[in-house]
Amino acid sequence: MIEINLIPDVKQELLNAKRIQTYVISGAVIAGIVAVSVVVLMGFYLVAVQGLLGRSVDGSIETKGAELSGIDDLSNMLTIQHQLSSLSEMHDTKNIDSRMFDILAAINPPQPNQISVSSAKIDSETDTISIDGQANNIYDAAEVFKKTILGTTLSYTDEDNKSMTVPLTGEVSTSDISFGEDASGKKVLRFTMSFEYDSATFARSSKNLIIARPDSKNVTDSFLRIPQSLFSERAANVGGEQ
Repeated sequence: MIEINLIPDVKQELLNAKRIQTYVISGAVIAGIVAVSVVVLMGFYLVAVQGLLGRSVDGSIETKGAELSGIDDLSNMLTIQHQLSSLSEMHDTKNIDSRMFDILAAINPPQPNQISVSSAKIDSETDTISIDGQANNIYDAAEVFKKTILGTTLSYTDEDNKSMTVPLTGEVSTSDISFGEDASGKKVLRFTMSFEYDSATFARSSKNLIIARPDSKNVTDSFLRIPQSLFSERAANVGGEQ
């Protein structure tokens, strides 16, 4: 059987090209219709649905606002809630002032130079401790007390878990010195000693704090009664010899 192709190859290719063109145009039209439909749906959602939701939320806000307006002492309640939420932060930054009792016990020399403390004040703004005391052993006890304060050290663990040792203070000032009588009528020396303490003394971040009095050093009464300025290196002669 013999078949004769009546359509030349060129015309056949042209028909195929037109068919493909028709498919592409149809697909583009369909895609455009779908895109327009999506845009219309999104516009409807934004205009209609979001509008309804917005009006619903506004109505809820107005209702809740009216309810809150009817509550007595609302401002006080909100203030208390804010304070309660900040309690944890306040606790972390609060100093441990109770360590003052340990400090007083550590810096008070033993008899016969023991000091009777009438008042002790902590000024956290200037990091200063002021102690009003009296001594039966007069000036000797006051000098021993002062040098015991200067020799006291603090050992603790800081925020980075490092072991630290620092002096309680580097300088002690004495003021308001006067004589008086105690309850038994005995003559006593009254005074006020003030010193600036290390910032770690009362800080909550200073863990495992140990207050060490200078018992291991030369703090005998004979040494503590002698002014520190009395001892110094021997002055050199003009020629350089001692």
